[in-house]
Amino acid sequence: MIYVISDLHGYPQQDLRKLLAGAGFSDEDFLYILGDVIDRHGDGGVETLLWLLEQPNAQLILGNHEAMLLSCRFALEEVTDEALAELTAEHIGTLDNYMFNGGDVTLRALRKLPPERVRDIFSYLAEAPLYEGVSVGDTDYLLVHAGLQGFRPDKKLSAYAPDELMWQGPAMDEDYFEDIVTVFGHTPTFVYEEAFRGRVLTKRTWIDIDAGAGYGEEPVLFRLDDRREFRLSEL
Repeated sequence: MIYVISDLHGYPQQDLRKLLAGAGFSDEDFLYILGDVIDRHGDGGVETLLWLLEQPNAQLILGNHEAMLLSCRFALEEVTDEALAELTAEHIGTLDNYMFNGGDVTLRALRKLPPERVRDIFSYLAEAPLYEGVSVGDTDYLLVHAGLQGFRPDKKLSAYAPDELMWQGPAMDEDYFEDIVTVFGHTPTFVYEEAFRGRVLTKRTWIDIDAGAGYGEEPVLFRLDDRREFRLSEL
């Protein structure tokens, strides 16, 4: 079976494992995390990133927060006169934006790790895909972090710029592919309508699974095979 979850934003790793176990997740199943494991809360998701490095049946789809972290790798380098001399106003602006978006907790947690583990994490993030296609029964799914900005049915996925896949979801009345269900996070479902707070939002051509964990809500684990929602508090 295929499970998806998104926008954990520092959700405790032990709770994620409890959620998976309670949903019956096994070595024969596969988990996709649709971006934004990191930032805002707890250890910034670093423990979950380390866990992902060891999981043969789990894959991170790159989110905008992971992309911001990749652009701020310089902030974890040794402070030397040479390194300081190479900093530009663009570097400072990029770091400031990342910190504004909750990156401080992640950077603090990464600084506690041995340098080789930090390198492993950055290598993993650099290789993480922007999207994946999966089939469950008779349904084809496209898994992506935020949606398809500037969507056109004739536009190839490879033609989308990374930012078009990581920063903007669809309007409530917008449709995507007719023959593929697009599954994404990024936009908490309560942004569309308060009644969807803490819930998965299913439309005709897309599904938003960001239940709002970055804003204090409980994340929802979603199983594509039967479209069942799992919450730790209900297990």
